[in-house]
Amino acid sequence: MHGSVRGGRSNPAVYSTQTAENKAMRRRQTTNIPHTPDKWVDEIAEAYRDAYETKPFGIFVGQKISDKDLFHMTPSICLKFRGIERTKANVDKATEAMLTSYVATEEQTEGIFADQNLAFSFGYLASHYGMDLLTEEEVSEIMIFLEDNRIELQKAIEKKIKKKKD
Repeated sequence: MHGSVRGGRSNPAVYSTQTAENKAMRRRQTTNIPHTPDKWVDEIAEAYRDAYETKPFGIFVGQKISDKDLFHMTPSICLKFRGIERTKANVDKATEAMLTSYVATEEQTEGIFADQNLAFSFGYLASHYGMDLLTEEEVSEIMIFLEDNRIELQKAIEKKIKKKKD
């Protein structure tokens, strides 16, 4: 296990008050979620590219955005890719889950996030967990796959970035 990805979970009673429309929307969002580790590699590479494309705009907010900073964008990219409305509550929920999980995991697994691709991947997956789109076990399984296949993940990301530049 890669540490706890607990954090940012809402009270389940909140979900029981959702409208039928919201529940139907949530079902549609989960049907688009990758169901195999290989598909997650593809989606994470696409999400990384989405974050990577923001780097030139850092200057407009007085920040130089480096590749190692891209994991901070994973909650918003999770919402975007799942088609979830970008409300303050949704952004906060995904962000809290990502940051809490990141800190807890970093404390338990020395050096795992030195690899910026794994840091980004974990943030992206933890954001899905925070939105109740993945379970803790699913995040752990996918992360084990990604750790074991770092080179494939790196190649997929590089291919997406290169493809966009061409």
